[in-house]
Amino acid sequence: MSSTFAPDWKPHEECGVFGICCPDGSVNVAYASYNALLAQQHRGQESCGIVVNDRGVMAYSKSMGLVSEAFNKETLDKLPGQMACAHVRYSTAGASVRENAQPLVMRYVKGTIAIAHNGNLTNAYELHEELVKRGCIFQTTIDSEAIAYLIAQARVNTPSIETAVAKALKDLRGSFSLVVMSPQKLIAARDPNGFRPLVIGRIGESTYVFASETCALDACGAQFVRDVEPGEIVMADKDGLHVVQKPTGHHKSLCVFEYIYFARPDSVIDGINVHESRKRAGRLLWEQSPVEADMVIGVPESGVDAAIGYAEASGIPYQKGIVKNNYIGRTFIKPTQGDRERSVRLKLNLIPNAFRGKRVVMLDDSIVRGTTCAHIVTMLKDAGAKEVHLRISSPPFLWPCYYGTDIPDKEDLIACHYSVEEIGKMSFADSIDYLHVENLSRMLGVKDGFCDACFTGHYPAETPDVSVASKTFDYTMPIQRV
Repeated sequence: MSSTFAPDWKPHEECGVFGICCPDGSVNVAYASYNALLAQQHRGQESCGIVVNDRGVMAYSKSMGLVSEAFNKETLDKLPGQMACAHVRYSTAGASVRENAQPLVMRYVKGTIAIAHNGNLTNAYELHEELVKRGCIFQTTIDSEAIAYLIAQARVNTPSIETAVAKALKDLRGSFSLVVMSPQKLIAARDPNGFRPLVIGRIGESTYVFASETCALDACGAQFVRDVEPGEIVMADKDGLHVVQKPTGHHKSLCVFEYIYFARPDSVIDGINVHESRKRAGRLLWEQSPVEADMVIGVPESGVDAAIGYAEASGIPYQKGIVKNNYIGRTFIKPTQGDRERSVRLKLNLIPNAFRGKRVVMLDDSIVRGTTCAHIVTMLKDAGAKEVHLRISSPPFLWPCYYGTDIPDKEDLIACHYSVEEIGKMSFADSIDYLHVENLSRMLGVKDGFCDACFTGHYPAETPDVSVASKTFDYTMPIQRV
């Protein structure tokens, strides 16, 4: 395919958070955090960290790379305690360096706090400019550090950490799901629009857990209690679970791409089963664009559920046709075009002799820049597929995201430059269709309560000022690590 677009890649969500409060010490909070991070590894593979609170003394371990590589039994055994917060990161703001790994730990006049943040602040640049003028010295280049400074400053003049958190969050714009740990308390907060998920779980009678997804609760043996509501702040301590601030009553705007791609299929977010929503997307694509075919396949991982739904609705057999190697890195970091194309074949490979003479319907979750789909369609036809019909379980990306999803600017979005039919031809598909925007609510089974701005341009909350949107902050001196 001849195109000016760089090799395709999937949108990435910023991170996953976790927190646990076990006053009686009956649960090993370090191991619980480790298991929860493993369950949420799909939300970020760049860096990870665990901070443990042992009777007011905090110790932590943070590292670049995957959770299974960063922690071992020896490391976890050195992290005893009764509370912990943890984080996996994929960067949308701030460089990919160890200094930016979370949770952040800050020592200040009132003691120590740790913070894990999922989301993206639309007023991050303005906050950093104001905090620098007040004399703050930043050790990272991520917007999460501004939140920590605001909480620390608010705590100096407030009677409790939970009051300080409530006061600080009033200055934030954009998306945030937070876990904040003080020497005595564990606090969870969700932005007024509820852009990012956050759930509450419980182990036994007295241990409470906060996590980005319910799959993390399952991994650490917690029972789901409920979602943290948009604008709500909750706290766990030795006396149990408390509501610090009631929901603000804002219109809920959970990122719809949580259901399309980000979340694990075994999670339930705001009462909606992720696996079932993806299957409904496949059924809706069959309603939109029926086609005669011999088999339905899905691009692993998130395209598989939609493919099952398409097969169930159409009666066309579903078959596993593509095998994914989960240990191959992202294709866009390869140095040459040839290397990148070979990486696609290393990461996604076809089951031999499955496609010869067959008419294939292939389900994928999205097209960002377009080249990966073209490579896969070419692989299918080289393997003998008679026809390949491409079905995408999301609408075309037409607008950037400001709330924590790493979607490129409009000039890098293929759908901003070509029609659906043209994209189909560029992908070498015999036909193509995206899920229609009006079917997003049918996919979720709700009329509203989700953000679809990356498809429609209808932003439910403040976006960055155009004059500062492209600015970055970096008040740190580069540090050479050897």
